[in-house]
Amino acid sequence: MRPQEIIATKRDGKALSDDDIVAFIDGVCDGTWADYQITALVMAMFIRGLNRREQYSITGAMLNSGTIMDFSDIDAPKGDKHSTGGVGDKTSLLIAPLAAACGVAVPMISGRGLGHTGGTLDKLESIPGFNVNLSFANFKKVLKKCGFALAGQTNEIAPADKKIYALRDATSTVPYIPLIVASIMSKKLAEGLDALVLDVKTGTGAFIPKYAETLKLAKSLCETGKTFGVNTKAIITEMNQPLGKYVGNALEVFECLKLLRGEGEEEMKPSLDLSVELTATLLVQCKIAGTMENARDKIRRALATGEALERFRKNVELQGGDPKICDKPEMLLTKGLTEVKVFAESSGYIADVDSLAIGSMVGEIGGGRQKAEDKVDHAVGYACIRMIGDRVQAGDEIGIIYCRKNQAAKVTDRLRGAYKVSREITRTTKLIRAVV
Repeated sequence: MRPQEIIATKRDGKALSDDDIVAFIDGVCDGTWADYQITALVMAMFIRGLNRREQYSITGAMLNSGTIMDFSDIDAPKGDKHSTGGVGDKTSLLIAPLAAACGVAVPMISGRGLGHTGGTLDKLESIPGFNVNLSFANFKKVLKKCGFALAGQTNEIAPADKKIYALRDATSTVPYIPLIVASIMSKKLAEGLDALVLDVKTGTGAFIPKYAETLKLAKSLCETGKTFGVNTKAIITEMNQPLGKYVGNALEVFECLKLLRGEGEEEMKPSLDLSVELTATLLVQCKIAGTMENARDKIRRALATGEALERFRKNVELQGGDPKICDKPEMLLTKGLTEVKVFAESSGYIADVDSLAIGSMVGEIGGGRQKAEDKVDHAVGYACIRMIGDRVQAGDEIGIIYCRKNQAAKVTDRLRGAYKVSREITRTTKLIRAVV
């Protein structure tokens, strides 16, 4: 069937057959569908919708457009975690070494930041020399030697998704649940996993801020994982304030190393708490632990003995980075940045923090990208000194912006109003909202 006929089918609100979808994905990969035709069909899907069968079909076709990794010769359960993206969300850098230290092999294919959310690959590239562009052979070698590997999507992994996602981003068709599910799961299913835990964010700093829509996404992701034979669980977590202390690539790696070294500050605790819960879920899914409490005990031992830190050190070394950062995390911090302090404008309790404003500000000063080809300034970022529920006096320091000298004036205005202070405690945060 010609592209025009398939496009017309969905334009008119009819369901696409499995053959239609395979023809579409084949056309994306072999170049017989032009970009404008791909965009036209994606826009028709966005407006007219996809039913469950169509969603599973497009997920399977995107998955089979590339290589499915074979780790059958690795004698350990294979598990991974995926987050839908948030501000200060750095848990992948903790979960991978924690899970590996407890006996799970973690083949983690990660992405780059776009818009107000950060990307694991950008964080990793703030480590001097760290290589995220691994061939499958090298990826597997790293995985075997230290228990986890962290790399970007290659042309062999769900190549149809790579092309379609770029066009969706350019045409404002990203926030549609069936296409989000197909994009996420086609990449994760290609990792040859036994278990997958999903961190689905909700709140002001999340990709999908409304809880009802977040719950719908979480259920759809889990159903798709089950359909394709992967033990999948989703945890819905709050993103109504940045996670942990730091937002920004090098700063977030610094925070993770401090936590792995047992030197974390109070403001960093949410990053560790959430990482422990997600890792524990993965251990139970992989039958490494029988209960969540037993899993948490194993994770605490991996932290206390330094085994998780050593896994991280070995991974950095294997992927070309400088392992000395594990002994001296301060090596990651760039000297000479301008520090702009943010002060409370009134006395009371912090009632709300606009995560979207903070994430957007960090992106605006170079810590993120608006277009895929944008360069990233790994050094800049933000420190959250006070959190929701904290009592403050007018004039108290509640945050610090780390930026280049010429950016100081504009970022102060950018964050004005990001914090709301109330005379009474109006609400407290609950990091984990639901388990699906």
